[in-house]
Amino acid sequence: MAGGVVAGAVAHSLSSPPTAAALPNSRFRVDLHAHYLPPQYRDALNATGYTAKSLVPLPSWSVGEAIEFMDAHAIAAQVISISDPGVTFLSGADAAAMARHCNDFAADLVESEPTRFGAFGVLPLPDVVASIAELRYALDDRAMDGIVLLSSYAGIYLGDPRFEPVMAELNARSAFVFVHPAEVAPDNRPELPFPAFYQEYPFETTRAATVLMASGTLDRYPNIRFSLAHAGGCLPFLSGRLRAPRAAIPAAPDVSVFASDTALASFHYDTSLSDSPAAMRSVVEVAPVEKMLFGTDWPFSSLVYRAATTDDPAPGLGEVFDTEQRYRIERLNALEQLPRLAGALG
Repeated sequence: MAGGVVAGAVAHSLSSPPTAAALPNSRFRVDLHAHYLPPQYRDALNATGYTAKSLVPLPSWSVGEAIEFMDAHAIAAQVISISDPGVTFLSGADAAAMARHCNDFAADLVESEPTRFGAFGVLPLPDVVASIAELRYALDDRAMDGIVLLSSYAGIYLGDPRFEPVMAELNARSAFVFVHPAEVAPDNRPELPFPAFYQEYPFETTRAATVLMASGTLDRYPNIRFSLAHAGGCLPFLSGRLRAPRAAIPAAPDVSVFASDTALASFHYDTSLSDSPAAMRSVVEVAPVEKMLFGTDWPFSSLVYRAATTDDPAPGLGEVFDTEQRYRIERLNALEQLPRLAGALG
C-alpha cells in the first residue's frame, strides 16, 4: 500500500491529538479546508435566495468564532476559502466585484493574523478574462496562498478547453489549487429527499478530477498542485475502473491516458468529513501519505463538531495512521505546499 500504511489497524495509533510535549506547540494542525463568509458576501448570497434553494442554511462565521474553533481543536492555522457556489450566483461585473471583495477581505485578514490564517483566492469563472485578471491580483498583488476552483461552472468542468488560459496562468505560477465541489443544478440531478451535498458533492469532485486527467490537463500543466476536497470524492474507490485499457474507452482523448497511477498520485487529497478508515484506506491505495492534507470544512461542518465527544477533529485517522504519519498529514504536508504560511508559523 502507498505511504507505508499496513492494512488493518497500525501500531501506535492515536485516539486523540499528540500531547503538547511531543509537538512544537499545543496548536499544531493546519486546516486546508476551511471556509469564511464575509458579511457582504453572506448578504448577497441570501438576497438571491440561493440558501433556500440549496436547503442548506448558511452557518455563523466570524474571525472570533474561527479562532475559538481552532483553539478547541489544536489547529494552528486555517487556510480559508469561499465555498460553493463561489461567486457564480452573480454574473458579469457583479461577480468580478464580489470576487475582489472576498479576496481583499481574506488577504487583509491574513495580513492582520498571519500565524492563524492563510487564504485561497476565488475567481469569477466561467468568465475567463475576468478570472485571469483576478488570479493575477490574488497571487501576484495580494500574495494569497493559492486559488480555490469549483469542480464545474455552468456545467463546464475543470479540464474543459475553455478554461485553458486560466490553467496556463496557474501553471506559470506553480499555483496550489484547491478543488471544491459545486452543487449540481436541480434539473441535472435526481430528486432526493435530502440536500444534494450528501452525495452529489463527492460525485462532482470525481467528475472534475476525471476530466482533468482525461483531457490531458495534468500533462500540459504539471506545475499546478491540485488538491481534491473530501478525500477526492469517489476517485480512489473508482481508480481500478479509471485505469481501464484505452481500447475499452473509445471516446477517451488521445492526448493522455484516461487515468494512471502517476495521475492519481499527483493529486492531493484532504481529510475533510472523510477521516473514516474506509475513506482513508482507499486514498492510501492511490497516493502516498505525503499527498494527504488535513481539513475540517468548518463552519459548514459545525454540527459535526458540536456533536463530537472528543476534541480530536478527525478521530478516524488514528485507526489508519501512526503518530508520525498523522503529524505529517495534519501539519507538515500543508506547510511544505504553502511557503508563506510555513514561514509565518516558523
